[in-house]
Amino acid sequence: MLSSNPFKSILSGAVATVLRATTGARESMRRVGAHARLAADLRVPLPISVVVLGRAWLYGTANLHFGQDALLYPDLHLETQNHAAITLGNGVVLSRGVHLVAMAGITIGDGSMIGEYTSIRDANHVREPGQPIRNSGHEARVITIGKEVWIGRGVAILSGVTIGDGATIGANAVVTRDVPAGAVVGGVPARLLNRS
Repeated sequence: MLSSNPFKSILSGAVATVLRATTGARESMRRVGAHARLAADLRVPLPISVVVLGRAWLYGTANLHFGQDALLYPDLHLETQNHAAITLGNGVVLSRGVHLVAMAGITIGDGSMIGEYTSIRDANHVREPGQPIRNSGHEARVITIGKEVWIGRGVAILSGVTIGDGATIGANAVVTRDVPAGAVVGGVPARLLNRS
């Protein structure tokens, strides 16, 4: 029986010991490789202080600007089209699976944290009579997120929204209009829950 194979047990134990002993070095190399891959895909230099924990997928013009000390989790979708840019301030955190799509522009202020699988898109499809929606184009308006904003998991932020400094957006909210500084909002569509 394969499960009681003594050779497999000895080999597995030896490999596990080597992997345990090299965990730190392997993690460092993975981060260096992820940083280098992202840096190679960008149009502007990527600060060395940016921590890249896994693959970020870039689409379009790759017009992204990162501040110092950003923390990027794996599986990001980062897309810019035309002359639009995505600009992240210092210390911004993008959690796993975040989607940023800019056709007009997205700015995220210093220290803001974006939760897993959040979607921030500055454009909406338009409908033209006689045209499939896929060919009808977009209407894009800039999204601005202030400093020290906390955006929960699974949030959708739509075109033209401005979120003030220190605001909190509850998980799974759909933000369709501006959020004042210091406000706490949640729901679909997002509404004011509290103001500090």
